[in-house]
Amino acid sequence: MTSPATTQIPSVVEHLDRGPLSMDEVAGVIARDMPAGAYANLGIGHPTKVADHLPAERGVVLHTENGMLGMGPRAVGDQVDPDLTNAGKVPVTALPGAAYFHHADSFAMMRGGHLDVCVLGAYQVSVRGDLANWHTGGPDDIPAVGGAMDLAIGAKQVWVMMTLFTKTGEPKIVAECSYPLTGVGCVSRVYSDHAVIEVGPDGARLRETWGVPAVELAQRLGIDPAAG
Repeated sequence: MTSPATTQIPSVVEHLDRGPLSMDEVAGVIARDMPAGAYANLGIGHPTKVADHLPAERGVVLHTENGMLGMGPRAVGDQVDPDLTNAGKVPVTALPGAAYFHHADSFAMMRGGHLDVCVLGAYQVSVRGDLANWHTGGPDDIPAVGGAMDLAIGAKQVWVMMTLFTKTGEPKIVAECSYPLTGVGCVSRVYSDHAVIEVGPDGARLRETWGVPAVELAQRLGIDPAAG
């Protein structure tokens, strides 16, 4: 990680010499922030990339919805076992000591508050931490809530990994979600290609930015630069 430039918003780290980040780079930032020894679940899609950036010595134990503790990085080449996949059906490796169990037991872990962190994708996140990630309401969109509602409510911390703007330039951090909600007030942090943003009862606060000054990004998102 490069040295941050001087920022105009106290406590915000700016990286003006690089960015926006690729989703693989965002996964590396999430892995950097993952607490050592945490039990964590990585949602289907981009969040699964985080597994490839977690050093073994951190002791993070990855849980999957389809019944595994101790998931390792994505499997490649001769490592691929068609019977060993994550919840997104992507071939993965198993770390020493990995355990396998029934799907119902996996959901009991999720609902029982046994996961320290889950990382989910999203269509929208409100400044108060409301999550919309299962349906856009569009006539051609296929609803797919899966285990997201269980993870959103059951995990101790919910982090979202997504691009910060839509293809037409609208922010995905919003005052109120316009899409159907997955959970209310459940998200604590958003990791995106432009910034890491903390959300919650007190609103949204920039924590770190890439390729754009914090003040400029806060204005574009409608975030109070003085918040936090």
